[in-house]
Amino acid sequence: MTSTPPASDLQERPWLAAYAPGVPADIDPVDETLVDLLDHSVARYGSKVATEFFGAETTYAELGEQVSRAANALRKLGVSAGDRVALVLPNCPQHIVAFYAALRIGAIVVEHNPTYTARELRHQFEVHEAVVAIVWDKIADMVAEFPSDIAPAAIVAVDMTDALPWASRAALRLPVPALRERREALTSKPTARGIIRWSQFTNARRLPRKYARPALDDTALLQLTSGTTGMPKAAVLSHRNLRSNAEQGRAWVPGLTEGEETFYAVLPMFHAYGLTLCLTFAVSIGARIVLFPKFDVDLVVGALKKSPPTFLPGVPPIYDALSRASTRKGVDLSTIRFAISGAMSLPVPTVTRWEEVTGGLLVEGYGMTETSPVALGNPIGPTRRPGTVGVPFPSTDIRVVDPDDPNVDRPAGEAGELLIRGPQVFQGYWRRPEETAAVLLDGGWLRTGDIVTVSEDGFVTVVDRVKELIITGGFNVSPSEVEQVLTLHPDVESAAVVGVPRATGGEDVVAAVVMKPGTAFEASALKDFARSHLAAYKVPRKVVQLDDLPRSQIGKVLRRQVREQLTAR
Repeated sequence: MTSTPPASDLQERPWLAAYAPGVPADIDPVDETLVDLLDHSVARYGSKVATEFFGAETTYAELGEQVSRAANALRKLGVSAGDRVALVLPNCPQHIVAFYAALRIGAIVVEHNPTYTARELRHQFEVHEAVVAIVWDKIADMVAEFPSDIAPAAIVAVDMTDALPWASRAALRLPVPALRERREALTSKPTARGIIRWSQFTNARRLPRKYARPALDDTALLQLTSGTTGMPKAAVLSHRNLRSNAEQGRAWVPGLTEGEETFYAVLPMFHAYGLTLCLTFAVSIGARIVLFPKFDVDLVVGALKKSPPTFLPGVPPIYDALSRASTRKGVDLSTIRFAISGAMSLPVPTVTRWEEVTGGLLVEGYGMTETSPVALGNPIGPTRRPGTVGVPFPSTDIRVVDPDDPNVDRPAGEAGELLIRGPQVFQGYWRRPEETAAVLLDGGWLRTGDIVTVSEDGFVTVVDRVKELIITGGFNVSPSEVEQVLTLHPDVESAAVVGVPRATGGEDVVAAVVMKPGTAFEASALKDFARSHLAAYKVPRKVVQLDDLPRSQIGKVLRRQVREQLTAR
């Protein structure tokens, strides 16, 4: 590697001049898988704490042992290389074990949001056809009731409180009697396929050392996403993609000390952002990973005294909430030297408040599931530029093109669609060649669907989206999916769903509906209906009634005009 780019590189990639000292123009090409990544950290940091969960600690040596046993248990269930293993789990130590165990035997991990409804999960299982599902025990019965043609052959139920010290279980508001009852139900209730408890599952012996390992270009992960168009699909990410992005992250923050950092995993690891920053990147540097099943200010504050964080990946609302807690309660956040925000726009006032209370740096990055996910970032240093999403990561190139003709480049300062090329760019969409061809162009360029401007020195500002996805709380919401649910209601004639910007960053899901003649409009009833079919973050925060929806000459609803009407109200 070299951290001083030659003049010729600066002509082609002017953003290199803004890199923080010690950040290379390119990473060395990776030659080892995610399995090797874990093995190296186990060997190098064996006595160091790998995970902390409400005070319970697991060392890297213990993590390696647990992964080996779980991998052998998967093998005994008949899982082979290339088979899909579905994970439907909150952040917990078992999530990390299951992730690396599946990879160790060459299987493909498929991550899911554990708060999804049965309808949403069933659709996703239809896509990937997982042979085994490792799930939160609260939803094990729901998965077991899937139709036989899409249900996994085996379901492993994880009671994440098994990883807790007894004294900490009250923090999750789960009384001990209720825990016992749920365990008894899992072991006694017969189902068509049966449910295996995680504690029984991991009683297996270690996997034989000589068992075949995955190759660098094998698929490691199917990450479910709405992509750049609409309904959910599975992005194919290889070991090379994910390992490259972890190495790019290591290069981007040269101030981190391997084996000495503490990461707070408040981002869900079923999301691409949380997975890379809190699972692969953190493990690659032997960090202590303090796990939180969900973001809760009180839980985070409670963990500060025992294990103060040094690195906090998050989203703007997290930084706002913690900044307020610091001011209101006198909470010391000064140990957090680095914070990287993603998934939604980062307001400048949020940066200012955060840096005042921590003394550390908060910078914005940019990525998408299809880039593993991080592709751009603000430099970790004085050259950062709040209000932009920064510059390309090492080994990453960008172009700005005409959205209607990606062969036509736009000059600096002129808006156009962002294209990205780098080792983190995905392999395509699972079993969707036409949609893959639409976004992966010759030369390895990925069409992002985002409209940006790029300054002369390479800083990128997102100004609009070609796609009409809504980004709320860091998650993508497909307007089409929410519209389809609303129109299932017997009183709704038609619906349009849009994202309305929040002052604090991100968007609210807002629906406009046209009611059928003779029916009454009741916003709360429509929200309740949507809630019965959709995950909570997809449910419209606001539902308004319109006499009609603006449409094009061919009858397509013009969401942009709907958004303008709703924003003007």
